[in-house]
Amino acid sequence: MDIETIRDYCLQKKATTECFPFDEVHLVFKVMDKMFACIDLDTPDHLVVKCNPEYALELREQHSGIEGAFHFNKKYWNQISLRGDIDDRLIRHLIDHSYEEVLKKFTRKMRTEYENL
Repeated sequence: MDIETIRDYCLQKKATTECFPFDEVHLVFKVMDKMFACIDLDTPDHLVVKCNPEYALELREQHSGIEGAFHFNKKYWNQISLRGDIDDRLIRHLIDHSYEEVLKKFTRKMRTEYENL
């Protein structure tokens, strides 16, 4: 999967925006200002997504192309190789999972705002 496909897939999700909060090369996707995915445009062969801690470990054991994300809390963030053995279907699933993990952490106020969009 390439960056443009990932970008299009992320941006089609409800209340999603893109930005460069860290620098001019780390493209971040957020749902209501909460990050769920990140790509380094200088080395666009990895996608970073949020993950349930137990599922994150399971994925790392099952796939050589998934590892703890560099510069992120490895308990919650996985780095997916876009050049490895990870198929597009699994990448889309992991983006969806990341998005849902962020939604789960919304406060009641944020959830109400999200639902009213």
